[in-house]
Amino acid sequence: MNDTIQGIIKQFVDATASVLGTMANTPVTPKAPYVKKDSVAQGDITGVIGFSNPKGKSKGTMSITFTKQAALGIIGGMLFEELTEITPEVEDAVGELTNMISGQARKGLVELGLVFEGAIPSVVTGQGHTIRHVSTNAILAIPFDTPHGPIMVEVCFS
Repeated sequence: MNDTIQGIIKQFVDATASVLGTMANTPVTPKAPYVKKDSVAQGDITGVIGFSNPKGKSKGTMSITFTKQAALGIIGGMLFEELTEITPEVEDAVGELTNMISGQARKGLVELGLVFEGAIPSVVTGQGHTIRHVSTNAILAIPFDTPHGPIMVEVCFS
């Protein structure tokens, strides 16, 4: 794995750990990243955000997928409530977490010479839903364990 890919992984791992630790008091443990071969989400709710280079030379997407249990536990930690269902408020919070993680990671990517501006996140729900990244290039998947269940961050650049 080259230095740029390792740097990208580090930025998204650090951003995920920082945002979930600060906003939801949820520690995360990253697992081994891998290249994902399909578009099926490994969870029940996903936040997706696009980003592009201001000069239009490159673009990408980032997604974060939660199992229902992980989403309810993490968002519940943010809101100081016990949640039992995925509601519009949970969907909004997933979108906001997606935005914060992407923003923090993009800030770190500048150190690697990668400058991107973010779009508005969207949220997709339902078991077995698909995630459409903006590129046909490899999708880098970074799984995490949390006390509430697994989450998956995916990043793709073109």
